[in-house]
Amino acid sequence: MHDIWNPWHGCYKKSEGCQNCYMYTLDKRNDKDGSVIYRTNNFDYPLSKNRQGLYKIQSGELIRVCMTSDFFLEEADKWHGEAWKIIKERSDVKFYLLTKRAQRIKQCLPKHWYEGYDNVILNVTCENQQRADERIPILYDIPAKHKGIMCAPLISPIDISKYMHSSPLEQIIVGGENYEGSRPCHYEWVLDLYKQARRNNITFAFIETGTYFVKDNKMYYIPSKDRQSELAYKSKLQYQGKEISYHLTYHDLEITKSYEPIYLEECIQCGSRLICNGADPTKHYDEHIYTLEEMKEYDKHFRNV
Repeated sequence: MHDIWNPWHGCYKKSEGCQNCYMYTLDKRNDKDGSVIYRTNNFDYPLSKNRQGLYKIQSGELIRVCMTSDFFLEEADKWHGEAWKIIKERSDVKFYLLTKRAQRIKQCLPKHWYEGYDNVILNVTCENQQRADERIPILYDIPAKHKGIMCAPLISPIDISKYMHSSPLEQIIVGGENYEGSRPCHYEWVLDLYKQARRNNITFAFIETGTYFVKDNKMYYIPSKDRQSELAYKSKLQYQGKEISYHLTYHDLEITKSYEPIYLEECIQCGSRLICNGADPTKHYDEHIYTLEEMKEYDKHFRNV
């Protein structure tokens, strides 16, 4: 899955899902402190262009924001204005915002947010029942065109049925935990969320099992993230719900030709396929599934960054 925009890096732990934060683990491996928060050199990435003067991020792409931080982090307040300006300028691109700080969303929204930007989907993390009950009502109360929840790392069973009546949710993403100290994810927990999503026609993506996965009272150790994703796909706990319609615009003109993702052979059995932005942004718009060798060849001729 691509692409990621990290305008700032670093965070401090907020709730139970942060206990074994992957960002802290990866920073530690690189002799860095994940609690140090700073603006990155990649801040203007959505506005960057290639040698032909074309945006590196194409119209219609889905961009995940702040995957090594939290968009609504207090320490990032001094950067929010600039970030929102970029998001507004690239109104032809979809921005996926995920937070554990639901209580800060409303106060951090831009001045002209009104009922929400068409190119932004707001998501809150619900790692257990306590956080689901805390964050989902806040999310529902915020004006936004697109909303979703991420139950990852899923560390306990969650019942969200009471939030499903006239639910504004468009997608539910579920995954197990990885890296140091991973807690087990149970098949039954995922299955129950899947059923709740399907009953309400909400897109559901089980993206990975996590390092430790329990099914039929047996614990499985799955260190490979690729294997985790494959097993999540094979579980058949994937569901394409009601269509998510984004009214994307660019220079005040409605987009008529949008980016279409290209997939590698290994993407066929990937748990993230339903919510994926594709394997690589190229200039080719068709539905062919490319081999790794083909993609490398395309890179030689068409990627000009």
